[in-house]
Amino acid sequence: MSEPKKGLAGLGLDDAIRLRWALRDIKGKRLKLTPVDPNDMRTLIDMGYVEMINDQPVVTAAGSRQIEIGDGAGSETRVSDN
Repeated sequence: MSEPKKGLAGLGLDDAIRLRWALRDIKGKRLKLTPVDPNDMRTLIDMGYVEMINDQPVVTAAGSRQIEIGDGAGSETRVSDN
């Protein structure tokens, strides 16, 4: 029996991708260029990946880990000796 998916992966591929991009935009302070949908922002806050500080969204440590998961952190990288 498989283990239930945790974090953004449990929301489905399309939602996980969209929300990871929203986290990247928040972390990169690109909200004027690419505003986050209010429903997505609420989801990220409810999941503990974003918190509001001085009326500005800030990515939490848990949110940063979700970005890393999407970037493939932890996957093996091979380096050739050539």
